[in-house]
Amino acid sequence: MKKILFKGAATAIATPFSENGININELKKFIEFQIENKIDALIVCGTTGESSTMTKEEKIEVIKCAVEVSNGRIPIIAGTGSNNTAQAIEMSKIAEDLGVDGVLVVTPYYNKTSQLGLIQHYKAIANSISIPIILYNVPSRTGLNINPETCWELSKIENIVGIKEASGNLSQVAQIAHLCGDNLHIYSGNDDQSIPICSLGGLGVISVLSNIKPKYTHDMIWNFINGDFDNAKKMQIDAIPLINSLFSDVNPIPVKAAINKIGFNFGVPRLPLIEMNSVS
Repeated sequence: MKKILFKGAATAIATPFSENGININELKKFIEFQIENKIDALIVCGTTGESSTMTKEEKIEVIKCAVEVSNGRIPIIAGTGSNNTAQAIEMSKIAEDLGVDGVLVVTPYYNKTSQLGLIQHYKAIANSISIPIILYNVPSRTGLNINPETCWELSKIENIVGIKEASGNLSQVAQIAHLCGDNLHIYSGNDDQSIPICSLGGLGVISVLSNIKPKYTHDMIWNFINGDFDNAKKMQIDAIPLINSLFSDVNPIPVKAAINKIGFNFGVPRLPLIEMNSVS
């Protein structure tokens, strides 16, 4: 069995921006809020964190802050993916040096690649670091799917330990579980499929919902893990209206507005994303 990086709910946290860059004080407060509310791990510099509009220096600042504030209390996982393999390797090495517990690596986007190219891409990144890697499959954003057979090939690499599955295809998730077993831990990448994916052997969710409901999301997953299936199912269904609201526009536009509403100062998304309701 591969190392389990985390079980339960990991928040893919938004990044608080100010006119001067990263609002580090607000980020520290938000990380403490997450930990106090039982979140099991944190993902920084991911899609929800608007990594695509962050500079390398800003990513380093955010990763360093998360590692220092967490101080070993929960795993910190950094998004280090790119459609440029050399760039993904560089960022993964930096994240490892900064002390993260693992990296989340999205598939190449725009230029894309073949399934064989995916294997070579991930193999090159895996060979450059020693910490665990979670693959990130989100075809709606990248235009590229990691096929189950490719997952099986990648699961043979020692430090590729998991996959964030956001394809929305539960049949594909079942096939990955069948082919890879304990050699590739599965995490839901869609909040509305957290419990369905757990029922197929998933270990939890990498969540947008938990930005504003960390304890709820944690409790929902751990209810399932602990065998309280009825409560887990009810919590999943009860959360659907809020999940739908958080995805009523391009992520992270709605969740960033929601974080501001619950008392934090996360500013507005960076262009090309725009503030919620700023255009009628």
